[in-house]
Order: sequence, then C-alpha cells, then structure tokens
Amino acid sequence: MTPDRRSLTLACAGLALAAAALWAASALDWYRVTADVPLRGPVDVAVTGAQVQPGLTGVGLAALAAVAALVATGGPVRRTLGLVLAVAGLLLAGSALRAFAGSPFAAAGGGIPEPPAGVPAEALAGAPTETTTGPLLAVLGGLLLLGAGVLVMLREARLPRLGGRYAAPSARPAPADPDRAAWEALDAGRDPTTGPPDPR
Repeated sequence: MTPDRRSLTLACAGLALAAAALWAASALDWYRVTADVPLRGPVDVAVTGAQVQPGLTGVGLAALAAVAALVATGGPVRRTLGLVLAVAGLLLAGSALRAFAGSPFAAAGGGIPEPPAGVPAEALAGAPTETTTGPLLAVLGGLLLLGAGVLVMLREARLPRLGGRYAAPSARPAPADPDRAAWEALDAGRDPTTGPPDPR
C-alpha cells in the first residue's frame, strides 16, 4: 500500500493552523462591555478570549504536540488520537459559537471564569455588551481540529509511519522489479548474480 504523505501533511498543517487560530482567539477581545462600577461609574472594559475560555491556549499547545504524535505513532494509537482531536474540535467550535447566542453577562455573577481586573463580576451582570468577531477564530480552530481528526481516522492505514523508510531489510516486502532487487542486493553487500546459498 502506497503511503499517503499528502494526507499526513494536510493533517499536520491543519493542526498547526488550529494552534495558531486558537492562540490568536485567546488574545483577541471577544466582548466589549460598559460596566457600572461602584464609585467609578460607567467603565468600558474589553474581555479577551482567554478570560472567556481559559483553556484555549492549552488546547492550542496540545494541537502542536499532536503534530509530533501523528508522525511518531500508528495503528490504534493514532486512530484514538484522531478521535480525541475530532471530539475536542467539535466541542470547542460549539462552545465558541455560543458566544454569539447572547451576552454572557446576562446572568448574575458575570458569566465568565475570569472577570477583567479591577471590575467586580457583579458590575458586569446585565451590562450592555458588544460581541466582536474574535470567537470566530476559536470556531475556525475547532473546525480545523475536527477536520484533522476525521482525516486521521479515515486515512490512518495509509499514513506513513516514522522510521518505516529505514526498516530492516527483512521487514521490507521484496520489490517486484528485478532491477531494483539487484540494486538493493548490492546495497546490502550481496552479489545479485548468485543464487541463494546452499543450505547443505
């Protein structure tokens, strides 16, 4: 079976792009809020993706680590990795899409894990909120993870494995081309013009 290097390259590129998109999404503003802070009055604050979803950077780093894992593993381990990537991407994209469903500050307590510094969570409850396009990068990152995971699961049997090119000669299938077989015999230090040794 011919190794499918293109699919492996696509999966690795997708993971690298997903990591970049998730890192950017964590740094960008997701919400701009006018909070009514006691003793200060109305204060305009920006809430970043890292404050809304603190795990974005961690998932991005995991996507980069998955590139090495894809190249180094094979078989059931690589299929399992593809499944994990696909599920994580689906959950992440769905979570980021919910950012457009309504203000996270509608509920008491602010609605995000890490409120902006100097602004109490209670001051964000019900505050006028503008949603930016920042969550779209998180959606993109999740979809790239999903696509890479599905690709790995579907094409795993044909993806090349690390070190397969340098497998021991006994582990390689015999080449069908007699000329190539002769050259490989020469490379191995054997005389291709002689037959197999007499077992007697």
